[in-house]
Amino acid sequence: MNQLFHAPTAVALGLFDGVHLGHRAVLDAVMHLEKLPCVFTFRTEDAVSKKGAQYLYPFETRCEIIRQCGIAQFYCPSFAEMRNMDGRTFAKEILHHGMNAVDVCCGKNFRFGEHASCDVHDLEQFGKEFGFKVYVIDDVLKDGIKISSTEIRKLLLAGEIEKANQFLGQPYQIWQKVTHGAQLGRTIGFPTINQGFRENQLVPKFGVYASETELLDGRKYKSLTNIGMKPTVNYQGLPLAETYIKDFSGDLYEKQVSVRLLRFIRPEMKFDSVQALTEQMTKDLQS
Repeated sequence: MNQLFHAPTAVALGLFDGVHLGHRAVLDAVMHLEKLPCVFTFRTEDAVSKKGAQYLYPFETRCEIIRQCGIAQFYCPSFAEMRNMDGRTFAKEILHHGMNAVDVCCGKNFRFGEHASCDVHDLEQFGKEFGFKVYVIDDVLKDGIKISSTEIRKLLLAGEIEKANQFLGQPYQIWQKVTHGAQLGRTIGFPTINQGFRENQLVPKFGVYASETELLDGRKYKSLTNIGMKPTVNYQGLPLAETYIKDFSGDLYEKQVSVRLLRFIRPEMKFDSVQALTEQMTKDLQS
């Protein structure tokens, strides 16, 4: 392949689903190697779903968080493009020729090559052959538990958002464009924004969360987010995050908005009337 970067690079390898504290240790390592810091990851979510797991964040969200960590250079081929490439070819053509890698960082469990047949020991051998040094980053533990995307999925499904946020290193966020909804909220004094989840994306436990909403201009607002199937007013049978932003007025349709979940308040409920819904939302805002 053609050379992507002319300057010598330090490459972080991984899927980085969630960009949790373990991933951040790998990203931090390349930031301190005094080379051009780069990330190799996959553009498609198939790399997770093929394993029978649901991914934490869509590709765009992952890249945005990595940029916030200070790395702006990426090579993100599709998983289908890479899945049949053997490990030696990956090291030679992608890391050495394509990315001009001098240093390469990854976690202890990083695997690559066709059928994930190669591990970090193979990577170190290829590095000696093709002129790059490999840094294997230790696992990051929290309260004696290895931080992993698998563990974070369990916490999100259980509604343990505060512990999940500790493992992530920042609040779990829904970073999506605002879509049109049924517009019931504005009729009862609680106008809301709607953000959809994607196919094969993990959806946190259904219910109501205390949240914080940040707009593209950097303004932040206290908010209240309901995740679920729109139990009071059905919305096409799809999981959604519906957020009421306190003290905000304006049109956010088709705008990119970050909603960060801070605390689980209560499970999702179906109300007999709009009045009952309104009363409960008032209580939720006070809790």
